[in-house]
This record gives sequence, C-alpha cells and structure tokens, in this order.
Amino acid sequence: MASVLTVEMTKMVEKLNLKNLTPDIDITDMKLASPEINRPALQLSGYFAHFASERVQIVGFVEYTYLQSRSDEEKEPIYQKFFSSGIPCVIYTSKTRPEPRALELANQYRVPVFLADKTTSNFMAAIINWLNVQLAPRISIHGVLVDVYGEGVLIMGESGIGKSEAALELIKRGHRLVTDDVVEIHKVSDDTLVGRSPEITKHFIELRGIGIVDVKTLFGVECVKETQQIDMVIKLEDWDKDKDYDRLGLQEEYTEFLGNKVVCHSLPVRPGRNLAIIVETAAVNHRQKKMGYNAAQELYRRVQESMARKK
Repeated sequence: MASVLTVEMTKMVEKLNLKNLTPDIDITDMKLASPEINRPALQLSGYFAHFASERVQIVGFVEYTYLQSRSDEEKEPIYQKFFSSGIPCVIYTSKTRPEPRALELANQYRVPVFLADKTTSNFMAAIINWLNVQLAPRISIHGVLVDVYGEGVLIMGESGIGKSEAALELIKRGHRLVTDDVVEIHKVSDDTLVGRSPEITKHFIELRGIGIVDVKTLFGVECVKETQQIDMVIKLEDWDKDKDYDRLGLQEEYTEFLGNKVVCHSLPVRPGRNLAIIVETAAVNHRQKKMGYNAAQELYRRVQESMARKK
C-alpha cells in the first residue's frame, strides 16, 4: 500500500548543509510532512489568508530587503503571527540574516531557524528535489533493480527463478546493482519512478546454495548505485510450451506502480538461456526505442514494402 511518509528535520539539515541558528531548540524528533515549500511574501506584508503554514518557509533576498524597509512597530505583529502559526521551520538563504527579534520569537514558539549558503534559486531547486524524493508516495516490492547501460531494469519473478543470478552476471559484465530482493519504489513525479534499496540490505545479494554476497566489497564501488529511475520491467517466468510468447514486440506491454505505467516484458526461463545477455539486449533495445528507432516496426515496414512490390 502506498503511503506518504515523513522525514526527519535532522536529515534535511545534514543533507542540505544548513547552519542551525536556534541551537537551543531540540530538532531531534521534529519531522517534515509536506514536500512543498513556501516563500512568505504576502505573509510578511500582513496577509495570512490561505497561508501554507505546514510547509518549510524560505526567506530570500527579496523578503529580507522588504523586511528591512519596515519599522520595528510594523514588523512586530507580522513576526508574532508568522512564528505562532505552526510553521515547521524557517530557512534564510545567502546574503540574508534573521533579525534578533525574529530569533527571539522563533525560540519562543519553538520554530527552528536555519541558514543556507546557497542563493535562493539554487537552494529552492535543491530542497524541492530532495523533499520530493524523501516524501514521495512509495511501495516495496520483491525484485532486483539493476542499472544496465543507464537504463533502470527491474527484474521480477517468483522466488528461486534466477533474478539474483541474472543480476550477478550483469554486475560481472560491468553493470551496477541498485538493490536485490526488496525494491523501494518512490513516485517522484507523474512519469518518474525511482528505486532504491532498504538500508539493511544495501549492496547485498542472496545466492541460494552460497548465501549472502556483498557486491560492493567483492566487485568494488563502481558496481553499485544508490538510486535509479525505473525504465522497464522484466518478468521472469517458467517456460510454458503451450503459451504464445511475443516474438515481434510491435505492441508494448505495461505494468503499473503507484499509478505510473512502465514498459514490461515477460521473459520465459528455460535451461540454456543466458538471462544476462537477454536483459542487456532488452535494455539497449528500449533505449533505442526512446531515441526513435523501433526494430520491430522497421521489419514490419520492410515486409509491407516487399509485399507491395510483388503485387
């Protein structure tokens, strides 16, 4: 079941390299729940209707200079309402600094205040991207995610069918493992799914008969990757001689995660088939299709032209 999670404020401080200007406030148990941010422009002029107080508040150079133009008497009620409205935190960007009175009220209402060393536009891009990933709807599924020639290939199938063995062969061929056994899928946009590994199983592969293998230690850091966009799915299934398998690929099949459709290929498994090479070929073929060339459609065109010439 998909869920929107919270993220610890301490992670944001560490990841975005923020300086804490209110060290007396304990942020250990504070969490962020909204992936969106707000620049309190109208609020600083006194208009608080429709104020998105659940969001991280960003004070940039424009807001800073506007506040400098107001008298202390004008700013006092605005600051009071702003810091008492339940906002999670306030972040000042480069070239801006909170006034002493703002820090006093921040401490009074237990609102952490941070300082970023980036310009407003650069910092907003960084925090929006980070929050969208951290707070995206997500699910966990059984499978293996591998980066093959830059394409994120999610290998699925029943336990023991050979997913991990195929991933290991791909790693030996120079590709990179993202996660084995459990894949955390994050929906970061309406057309983008990103997969990652749970911390506890990161860089590990389970091989039946051998046990747990640490890919990072055995093959080097160049063989692992933290996250990867999911571009296609390959479902491994036992070979069924009575089933008709797609031999041309004129029509794409899809599977759905969190409302996003991903190209999906069902790959029958039988002795003698080199799964790693087939996965490699599927990844390259998928990239080729994204670049505008479809081998199946080209073959169909040639057949049609040949038939037309014979008429």
